[in-house]
Amino acid sequence: MKGVQFLVAFVLLALASKLVSASDPSPLQDFCVAINDTKDGVFVNGKFCKDPKLAKAEDFYLSGLNIPGNTSNQVGSMVTPANVQQIPGLNTLGISLVRIDYAPYGGLNPPHTHPRATEILVVVEGTLYVGFVTSNMDNRLFTKVLHPGDVFVFPEGLIHFQFNIGHTNAVAFAALSSQNPGVITIANAVFGSDPAINPDVLAKAFQLDKNIVNQLQSQFWWDNN
Repeated sequence: MKGVQFLVAFVLLALASKLVSASDPSPLQDFCVAINDTKDGVFVNGKFCKDPKLAKAEDFYLSGLNIPGNTSNQVGSMVTPANVQQIPGLNTLGISLVRIDYAPYGGLNPPHTHPRATEILVVVEGTLYVGFVTSNMDNRLFTKVLHPGDVFVFPEGLIHFQFNIGHTNAVAFAALSSQNPGVITIANAVFGSDPAINPDVLAKAFQLDKNIVNQLQSQFWWDNN
């Protein structure tokens, strides 16, 4: 009898586990304005919260996303964020925004992931080649060429990129389903970690000569530090 009860309990727990959400928790109040001074704050997942009576319109405001980002860098792109770091009122609301500028032909937002957010991107200027890759074992690539007004979705956690294939500047805006989506740029993380990953590991993982790995690590390490 005890064996049957244990089996029933195990099945119920297994079914219940399928209902667990792995995204930002839903807020339990209208807003929770983030503050750095915790003297009078209350901690909620993400940031301490300002007393709601002290909140003001500026806590929910940011200007400047009309200003083009500087794309004079090695990858030819610039991401301008509007997340909880820039807009304290986003705390607990589970959403953020970025502007992305791309240099003429070749401007690249390199392959990267957002560990905590799905991204939906809309092109407002230029022509972008975009795509994402599914998880192992399929590693299936989905790509599309986007023009102004086109929208594309990058599922949470999957590696994705955008590449300007036009001969003019390109601009896109993207919304993300987290107040702090995070970003892991693949090349920077793998070859530019601090301290560096053992070159033998990377040489075997990428099937490269160790000297090439050393060269890549020296380049990306200096880029990141």
